[in-house]
Amino acid sequence: MATRDTSFLLIGLLVLFHTWGAWANVEVNMEDRVEVYRGEMAQIACMFTSSDGVGGNVIQWFYVTRTGERQKIYYQDSTMKDVEKGTPFTDRISVNGTGANGEIVLTVSDVQLDDELEFICVVKALTDGTGEGRTKLKVFETPGSPTIEGVQTGISVHEENPSKIGTCEVKHGYPKPNITWYRNKTPIHAAQDVVKVVPSITTESSGLYSVRSELSMKVMKEDKDDLFYCEVTYFVPGGLRMTETSLINITVYYPSTAVSVWVESPKGEIKEGDSIELHCHVDGNKLFSIISISKEDGVFWENKMVVLENVSRLDSGVYTCTSTDADTWEDISGNTTVFVNYLDPAVVIPKDGVELSLGEELTATCNALSSLQTHTVWFKDGEKVSMGHSLNLKDASFDTAGTYKCVVTVPEFEGMETSNTLNVNVNGPPQIIEPEFTEFEKSFEDMVELSCDVRGYPAPTVMWSTSDGKILDAKSKTDAEGVLQSVVSIKVTSDFTAFCNASNAFGMDAVSFNITATKHTPTPDTTTTSTAIPTVPKRIRKEGSGVIIAVIIICILLLAILGSVLYFLYKKGKLCGRSGKQDLTKEVSSKDNIVVEMKSDNTEEAVLLGVNGEKQPQHN
Repeated sequence: MATRDTSFLLIGLLVLFHTWGAWANVEVNMEDRVEVYRGEMAQIACMFTSSDGVGGNVIQWFYVTRTGERQKIYYQDSTMKDVEKGTPFTDRISVNGTGANGEIVLTVSDVQLDDELEFICVVKALTDGTGEGRTKLKVFETPGSPTIEGVQTGISVHEENPSKIGTCEVKHGYPKPNITWYRNKTPIHAAQDVVKVVPSITTESSGLYSVRSELSMKVMKEDKDDLFYCEVTYFVPGGLRMTETSLINITVYYPSTAVSVWVESPKGEIKEGDSIELHCHVDGNKLFSIISISKEDGVFWENKMVVLENVSRLDSGVYTCTSTDADTWEDISGNTTVFVNYLDPAVVIPKDGVELSLGEELTATCNALSSLQTHTVWFKDGEKVSMGHSLNLKDASFDTAGTYKCVVTVPEFEGMETSNTLNVNVNGPPQIIEPEFTEFEKSFEDMVELSCDVRGYPAPTVMWSTSDGKILDAKSKTDAEGVLQSVVSIKVTSDFTAFCNASNAFGMDAVSFNITATKHTPTPDTTTTSTAIPTVPKRIRKEGSGVIIAVIIICILLLAILGSVLYFLYKKGKLCGRSGKQDLTKEVSSKDNIVVEMKSDNTEEAVLLGVNGEKQPQHN
């Protein structure tokens, strides 16, 4: 009986011990996932609790293969630690901690894409209680910068199927990046027969992904200014990141709906002689469009831009720009009117030069046909003499003669002007401008230069002569004011008178110059000089040069007769006067000069004449 009881007691104790092992509780806590970049180090923590306490537990690490099997990589108990040989992690793992504090950490170095697996931590208690936890290791690789490439050719709005817009690509990312197309910051979604987005994914030998996306669309005219780009999103540890490509646009070919043509230069009004630059613009962008510029008179240029050099008023008119659709041959056009301003050459009336008589009056006109308002000014010798189209000349004189220039300008255009001239001559007898001196004293053998300035029209003929009948050679020139200057040079050998005679078809004028020859006695360190004696100029106006010469000859003959008479009376010893009393006294002088003293009742002045005609000093 006692033996049976003892047996029952042992059985009860065994059952109790087994009952305690079944009730032992082990709890393991692990993160659902651990995320790291490829090449970095991953730390997987295993935290556990046990009703037996945390000491003396058996801890094992496993990973789940691609086929779903468990592969042990680590074992640890109270007496040993062991890394499983021959696994992908043998050389790259380490375990930190003993588990005494309820935590142990598995560290995986140089994480690769193949390490993206599920890791299992198993904790076994002393009483055979077991618990396990699982953590997935996620590996990431940041892709390179995305690229975008648009089509290089234009796209027609008449294309029946969607046309390729461009391609986006991103390389070397993990996990797979995602590409989204945008147009003007609005996402583009696929739409049947309108929008197609075709992605393609390439897995590289390294396990990284390259993603490519191609966008095709049916375009409209409104798409010509659209901007397209791609947005790439990719995962990183702890979140999601995004990057964008650069912007591209496309060339859309569409038919024209409006055409404009204008004068690009010059800006504003156009005048003859300018160069005109015509530009044409069409709002269409058709690949096969013919653009031309034409003039209403049939002139044609197959171009968007035309330059007309040195234009004239004949280039005025309507210019039309036409856009022709090469597919449908439909035309659309626009036009502009070009007007070329002009200024004709100035016309002066009278057309040819005019001749006036002294005191006469003249009215001349100057006009130039122009498309704009003009302004006219008359000039003479560079000075303004009148404004307006008419020039009035009154009481004509020799000062009136000359060249008058009329200048017609267009105030609106700088440099737009024309001009013409009117030559005015005033007919009249010569007029000799009174010389400053007409009396000269010169030493024997000296040269005297005489000048005679004459005005008149037609140009007068000037002749020089002397009192002894000689004709002199003269040099003549006419200045800008129409004054004829005649100059002679004469050698003084005796007293003489020089005559300047000017004549034309309307009359004559003359002036005389009296030259007195003086002897000079040389003295040491002195030279002989002649002094001009200013006197009131003598003016002689006659109707002909022959009359003047005749008078001069008569005077000379009278003087010769008078000299002969006086000499005769001297020889006789008598002189006859009005009072009937004459005294003839011979004075003895050192030079034996014969002196005749003449007295009269009408004067108290005694004039002594030498036989050679020289004046002698009076003796008391």
